Amino acid sequence: MEQSKYHLIVTIVGRGRGARVAEASHIAGTHEETIIYGNGAAVHLLLGINIEPEREIVLALAEEDKVEQVLSAIVYEADLDEPNKGVVFSLPLDKFAGVIRT
Repeated sequence: MEQSKYHLIVTIVGRGRGARVAEASHIAGTHEETIIYGNGAAVHLLLGINIEPEREIVLALAEEDKVEQVLSAIVYEADLDEPNKGVVFSLPLDKFAGVIRT
C-alpha cells in the first residue's frame, strides 16, 4: 500500500436523500460514491453518532484538494446547516489500495 492523497467523506441523511448527496458529491469531485441503507429497529452508534433506522449513509472518496468544495456542496444540497437534517465529515486515509475510476 502507498500513502494516500484521499479522504473518505461520510454523510448521514434521512432515507431518500442519499442519491442527491451522492450526485452533488460526484459533481463536486468525488470518486466511487456508495450508499448504505440503515434498517432494523435499534439505534446504532457509529463514531459517536446515533444512526437511527431510515437513514442513508453516503461514502465517497475525494482527493485532498477537493475536500472543501465537496463538503460545501453536500452541506448545500442536503441542507445540513439546518437542525436534524444530517451530518457530514471527512477522514484522511493514511493508506489506500485499489482502483479508482477517474
